[in-house]
Amino acid sequence: MSKVIYKTEEQIEQIRESANVLSNLLAEIAKVIKPGITTISLDKLAYDFIQDHGGTPAFLNYHGFPYSLCISVNDQIVHGFPSDYVIKDGDLVSVDGGVNLNGFISDSAYTFGVGEISEEAQLLLDVTKASLQKGVEQAVAGKRVGDISSAIQEYVQPHNFGIVRELVGHGVGLNLHEKPEVPNYGKRGSGPKLEPGLVICIEPMINAGKAGVKFWDDGWTVSTVDGKLSAHFEQMVAIRKGTPDVLLNFDEIEKVLNKK
Repeated sequence: MSKVIYKTEEQIEQIRESANVLSNLLAEIAKVIKPGITTISLDKLAYDFIQDHGGTPAFLNYHGFPYSLCISVNDQIVHGFPSDYVIKDGDLVSVDGGVNLNGFISDSAYTFGVGEISEEAQLLLDVTKASLQKGVEQAVAGKRVGDISSAIQEYVQPHNFGIVRELVGHGVGLNLHEKPEVPNYGKRGSGPKLEPGLVICIEPMINAGKAGVKFWDDGWTVSTVDGKLSAHFEQMVAIRKGTPDVLLNFDEIEKVLNKK
């Protein structure tokens, strides 16, 4: 992981443009994700969409990753391979993507509940997404990474869900992964200080059961150790004084979902 890179105002606006492409892509996926389609078809949609909008998929060939999206289903937490798997009613499908637009990189994830999902699955989605917002609220100049981490942890813990520790958020913008790391657990007032010009991804990964993870032999896929469901939501935030500058929110995705 590279060093901390502070961005200029101009660079932040370029990153925002990349984020807009990614936000619109995730909204397109929201339109088509349903029982009966394969996860590889979503990957092809993403590749074509990003190319058509003047970018390249930031994930494709990153350290050898062979797809444009990470698509992780049910007990898969992150880095799942798109495949011929046919999405079923009741599945949780995490779609994690990145766009490189003119050298500026965006990264975001959204977990979709497909069709009729269980009460436990809905609670897991709701808690994970709300914990992300609690973390984002702390992403302002003068705070520390630990303030983000602890806000997520404090929100999730009363629900007795597992908070993944092996995988974390990160800096982003000129590279896909930059410093600092942004864990989803920690102590208030600890960790690197948040300074204006820093752009970070906050991405709680929360399991319905134990926090433990299992790494697959494919070298990428990570799943829950007990086979229970997992959810993953990720947003990009530019650090400023006063209020967080969310470069990629879920508004476009949720407009689509609310119409379904």
